[in-house]
Amino acid sequence: MLETLRPDPTFHPSPRLAMEAPRERIAYTALLSPDGSRPDALAVVDVDPGSPTYSQVLHRLDMPYKGDEFHHFGWNACSSALSPMSGHAFLKRRYLIIPGIRSSRIYVVDTQPDPRKPTLAKVIEPEEVMRKTGYSRPHTTHCGPEGIYISTLGGGGADGTQGPAGVFLMDCESFEILGKWEIDRGPQQLHYDFWWNLPRDYMVSSEWGRPPQFENGLVAEDLLSNKYGHQLHFWDLRGRKHLQTIDLGANHQMALEIRPAHDPTREYGFLGVVVDTTNLEGSVWTWWREGGKFHAKKTATIPAEPADKSVLPPLLQGFGAAPPLISDIDLSLDDRFLYVACWGTGELRQYDVTDPMAPKLTGSVRVGGIARHDKLPSGRPFPGGPQMTEISRDGKRVYFTNGLYSRWDTQFYPGGVPGVQVMCNVGANGGIELDREFGVEFGPEFGAHQIRLEGGDCSTDSFCYPSA
Repeated sequence: MLETLRPDPTFHPSPRLAMEAPRERIAYTALLSPDGSRPDALAVVDVDPGSPTYSQVLHRLDMPYKGDEFHHFGWNACSSALSPMSGHAFLKRRYLIIPGIRSSRIYVVDTQPDPRKPTLAKVIEPEEVMRKTGYSRPHTTHCGPEGIYISTLGGGGADGTQGPAGVFLMDCESFEILGKWEIDRGPQQLHYDFWWNLPRDYMVSSEWGRPPQFENGLVAEDLLSNKYGHQLHFWDLRGRKHLQTIDLGANHQMALEIRPAHDPTREYGFLGVVVDTTNLEGSVWTWWREGGKFHAKKTATIPAEPADKSVLPPLLQGFGAAPPLISDIDLSLDDRFLYVACWGTGELRQYDVTDPMAPKLTGSVRVGGIARHDKLPSGRPFPGGPQMTEISRDGKRVYFTNGLYSRWDTQFYPGGVPGVQVMCNVGANGGIELDREFGVEFGPEFGAHQIRLEGGDCSTDSFCYPSA
């Protein structure tokens, strides 16, 4: 009984204390069936270099249904449970909450008693999600101090276009859906990612597009007409009220991943923008709060790379170039290095963001890419390009997969994107290098997406106390 009355040892008050925690030994990776012919799955990967099964799949949990399209997923609880405002001081980081972005179904997976062999604990059907929230296409999962927050990409109706997309809450112990989060949403209509600064009591959200704009592939006409999302939204977290919108400019299409500084004393964060329709470049933006208002500025750009049309998919042949297509960014726990995944050009970039207004490029690896097809150090091919990225708590390892979204994968990579997971080692003063020993191939029947690390990682936990 006493054991249950202690905080989970994987919860850490500050980012610095989290960096001192033991190294991860296993990773959980979301796998999806590209053609929907089989159920999606959760892979358990051995990431312990001292293990005889290092870099192997230890277990695969197949789901009972087809057509879910696993994308982003997260824990039921994390370091945010140490918030002084939390009513759940003795939660455990035990369950993985896995939404199906296409089916609107949600799976609750139990990683105990054996973290290497998780089991399915609960399935929440799409009808319940819609009935209790009015939303569909659940996307990003974040563990908050008092519950599980899930963002969505769709509203009501069969095509998800009836009403705006938003965020809903789930009880972190019973997994009952409580209802939509917003009390006053203001002008916000589109959604994608969200995150927060808990002590400062604000939330930031971003935009992708309506379900018809992504479910059957990128709609080129909508992109060239600047009809995808291009705004940032700022919210009063406890008041659940929209505060401010920043429009990045309609040419900055698809404002996706949000990464706030981990130390809550730092009131800034980063945003990745997929493409500028005027020149095909990708960009990183820094947002911050000053004088009671939020601001945003483009602080890094990555140009498109000219390429012969013969090596480009039909979608890009008219442009004569491969765009970087920034599909993910991730920030190390010390707020020092920002990693930027350029899925189109096949590059993972490392920026020193010690000065958040002036990112400095400090490292890069090339693998895959629409036009280049750079191989792994082993000589094996890498389909797709660097995509979902996850950093170890100590900042010494960066894991990434290669798939974006099933319909988009085949548009940009007509040969298909069978799932692969690899890792980079990080130099003490910056710089990254692909690890020659670690590499997991999940087979042609699965694409690979989000990675979660045992004990937490850099895009899971939010911290309530400053680093000393």
